[in-house]
Amino acid sequence: MRNYRYVIMGMIVFMTVVNYVDRGAISYAQEAIIHEFGLDPKTWGEILGYFGYGYMVGALFGGALADKKGPKYVWIVAGTAWSIAEIATAFAGQIGMAVFGGSAIAGFAVFRVLFGLAEGPTFATINRTMANWASPKERGFAAALGLLGTPLGAMLTAPVAVALLSVTDWRMMFIILGLIGIVWVIAWSNMFTDLPDSHPKVSREELAEIRSTKDLLAGEGTITLAAGEKVPWYHFFQNPTLMLNALGYFAFQYVNFLLLTWTPKYLQDTFHFKLSSLWYLGMIPWIGACVTVLLGGRLSDTLRRRTGSLRIARSGLAVVSLLCTAVCFLFIPAMESVTGVLLLMAIGNAFNFLPNTVYWTVIIDTEPSKAGTFGGVTHFFTNIATIVAPTLTGVLVKEYGYSAMFVAAAVAAFVGMLAMVFVKPGRRVKKPVEV
Repeated sequence: MRNYRYVIMGMIVFMTVVNYVDRGAISYAQEAIIHEFGLDPKTWGEILGYFGYGYMVGALFGGALADKKGPKYVWIVAGTAWSIAEIATAFAGQIGMAVFGGSAIAGFAVFRVLFGLAEGPTFATINRTMANWASPKERGFAAALGLLGTPLGAMLTAPVAVALLSVTDWRMMFIILGLIGIVWVIAWSNMFTDLPDSHPKVSREELAEIRSTKDLLAGEGTITLAAGEKVPWYHFFQNPTLMLNALGYFAFQYVNFLLLTWTPKYLQDTFHFKLSSLWYLGMIPWIGACVTVLLGGRLSDTLRRRTGSLRIARSGLAVVSLLCTAVCFLFIPAMESVTGVLLLMAIGNAFNFLPNTVYWTVIIDTEPSKAGTFGGVTHFFTNIATIVAPTLTGVLVKEYGYSAMFVAAAVAAFVGMLAMVFVKPGRRVKKPVEV
């Protein structure tokens, strides 16, 4: 094939969609689960947040494992594990009551942590895969394709989950979703190799394009140029760009996970919608994001080409986008109609996803030889938000009402914007010492 790498990227999009539907489906089963096990908003927020504890650890070690063992190994192990954990969630409450002293919450906690642990390596492994398979000039768009599954999966979670809940119960929903993941793993294991160099469907012309060093900017590198370098893991903490980039990504993830986990309950509690209405209402906040995540990748690559500046192309784009995100969420509490609320949520989320590729391409731009490891470290700190966002929201909603959760999202976005102002992508070149 002329461009087999796009087939690989397409399969990654499908996998990410499955990944996000798996993690978001529980939010649409919340009414049945809360009723069956007698939970309150604070406890429900904690159950949603348990996912993040495992996710952080999985992200940290998954990226390093992708660098050491290769992304294919991690894809197969992680995909199989999260599919099994998704199936097991159907029985988490009963297992908790039988094994953990009659506590259904403990059962959900265990399986949400295991589920998060298995899903944690996903995006760091995507970064390792894109570093291997994409040329420098298309890194932004390649990362965008890999990340398209995030808003697309979040958007499709609503119709998929509601459709399954309409024809069966919440337990069977988890079982069906887990089986879909296992099917993907089987297909992927027969289609993918760690490097395009060893894939029979990658032509010499395509490989030359992937490995091309033409038009590299100052500070940019490729996997080939970085081969043989020994960059220690703790170098991450010696590089302000990588650390501040992780803080910017935290802001994105806070807003993202807040919408993913709390939108269904917010719409039901505030506007009294029934589950049958959520299949389309739950899609609205994600529609624009499906466009902007791809647009952001193209825009970042275009800015790179036209300005010759990685800082403008990457961090500059993130600064403007996060500022717009903060403004949109700050005004949501002033809206009295569901139309106004959903419109601002959609616009704010669209701006939030516009620089989604930036956080990953900054890592590849800065340390291509450690794209998996440093992607994993970045994702570890980023995904503190997967704990903080749902858990803090539960506390805020109980104490101050739903308006507080949108104000908190605006504050997170503004802090991320400030961090990205100081991000300087590219490899740091030591200046020669003058004698």
